[in-house]
Amino acid sequence: MVEHHRSGKLAVILHADVVGSTALVQQDEHLAHERIQEAFRRFGETIANYQGQVRELRGDALLAEFERASDAVTAALAFQVDHTYHLSRLKDEVTPTLRVGIAMGEVVIADATVTGAGVVLAQRVEQLADAGGLCITAALHEALPKRMPFDLENLGEQALKGFDDPVCVYRVELSPGASIPPPQPNSHRETSPTPWRLRVAMAVMVLLVAGGTAYWLMPTAPQEEPVSPERMAFPLPDKPSIAILPFTNMSGDPEQEYFADGMTDDLITDLSKISDLIVIASNSVFTYKGKAVKVSDVGRDLGVRYVLEGSIRRVGSRIRINAQFVEAATGAHLWAERYDRDVNDVFAVQDEVTRNIVAALAVTLKPVESVDVFRRETNNLEAYDNVLQGRQQLARITREGVAKAKAHFERAIELDPDYARAYINLGILHVDEWKIWGLDRDKNLDRAIELGRRAAALNARSAGAHVLTALGLQWKGQHAEAEKEAEKALGLNPTHPETLGNLGNFLRRSGRALEAVEVLKKAIRLDPFHPPVYLLALGDAYFTLRRYEDAIRVLKEGTSREPDYISNYVYLAESYAMAGRGGEAKRAVAQILRLNPGFTLAKYKAHISVSMIDKAQVERKIAALRIAGAPE
Repeated sequence: MVEHHRSGKLAVILHADVVGSTALVQQDEHLAHERIQEAFRRFGETIANYQGQVRELRGDALLAEFERASDAVTAALAFQVDHTYHLSRLKDEVTPTLRVGIAMGEVVIADATVTGAGVVLAQRVEQLADAGGLCITAALHEALPKRMPFDLENLGEQALKGFDDPVCVYRVELSPGASIPPPQPNSHRETSPTPWRLRVAMAVMVLLVAGGTAYWLMPTAPQEEPVSPERMAFPLPDKPSIAILPFTNMSGDPEQEYFADGMTDDLITDLSKISDLIVIASNSVFTYKGKAVKVSDVGRDLGVRYVLEGSIRRVGSRIRINAQFVEAATGAHLWAERYDRDVNDVFAVQDEVTRNIVAALAVTLKPVESVDVFRRETNNLEAYDNVLQGRQQLARITREGVAKAKAHFERAIELDPDYARAYINLGILHVDEWKIWGLDRDKNLDRAIELGRRAAALNARSAGAHVLTALGLQWKGQHAEAEKEAEKALGLNPTHPETLGNLGNFLRRSGRALEAVEVLKKAIRLDPFHPPVYLLALGDAYFTLRRYEDAIRVLKEGTSREPDYISNYVYLAESYAMAGRGGEAKRAVAQILRLNPGFTLAKYKAHISVSMIDKAQVERKIAALRIAGAPE
């Protein structure tokens, strides 16, 4: 006769099951199996983080034991918040939602099997929880420290099957605006190794659902491996560094995409005003839009320590925003939150997310930053909405898109004549009218400068207003004024890559090439997937400094990114010629003529003479192209 080890004790028991597992399996058996398996794996990891121990997997349910009530409740809420966000990113209806019950009671442990009144009580309490929710007994309520950021709703005395006396039950949620408490150390207890029977069950157990439908439940991929410094594309900066991934539009309506993108852009803009943070530019993070990516990969590619990701569902007058802040190397969640609000509260939600990030990183805002970061240029939701829609249309780079964008920006100004951002975006449209479409240079640039100055008058702290004014002045050939405007913008927002990029351009055209190199390097660090013009400007600055091999290295990287960007080949031809690499210079000229058969030195000189202050540098560039064999 085999003797089994048995022990009886008072324990905190967590019981969770999948709501509607039968229906999920009927939709797609294989996918349901994978999704449920993944949910239990992540829940098990969260339980272990909070000093708990998974005891059994019973069909489509999980049983765990804790020593402390606070650990059990926090683990359950941490998982539910994370799982809600995880489900929000799925594009189908195979979404395994869990409900959780926690009770304190007598249990009997025989080897890996846990039985007793405490287990049954947790099961019964769990059945009272909502999908995605958590219920606990009064004993748990009494054991929770009052400091915990939980809202508890008394559901009253409940008659539970198998119990003679009614049991008082509470529904538990995270308090609004609060963050999940981190795991607390438990020095007097070591986590015991996973029982052999549970290891076998997790590897080979057959899950029987809905009259005999079976599928396997086994552990899947391990947690993300930490990213070593050697694998980072860029060294981690001394300051906290963040990438804000594009928020996922979960509205079921592609027309709401602009709203999700606008939330992402606004958070990037707000956080980039904080001098003690490094925030990656929109241009780079939007390369991940619509892609399933690991935060560790994002951290490695962009050279950041933290990643914010989220989703937005907008239906009628309501919005639901899920956001979570993750340490990229480890995948550890610093906080996660769900906001269910009226759409008019979107500005308040943006402020809350920003405050949560600042608090998580223990960053101290300078007095002026406290004003700038939380300044809202409008409280008119319709005006804000028109600006977001206009920006989406303008990004399409079509004549129809430009016309629609202009209507949206003008409508925003009509709704709120003091909305500086609407003027800025309308001004950018006028710059594009000339640069992209070649329409009425002087008229469009004069209008852009006018709108930039109007925006600056409405909001003296707007870096964007000065960037716009600088762009217009630059292309009008008013370089000294353009440089002043760019430096004003940089003073207001010293870590904004577009501002740095523009200032770098002005500096290299002004003959201040050494300063241009440093500024452009900063812009590239903040925008790793930067526009090709950054490399073009950096290469030209190196050319000015007679660092021809550096220029060639940078410009060749530019051609690999943008094979048909003609300016890269022009600057390459110049650098090859001055470096004495005549054959490569001639091949670069051949690429220029492939892309623009009408290219001549006369036309090129007329073009660059407008934008460059240093006329001696103009002559040196023309001489280099003449050596390379460019047609007169």
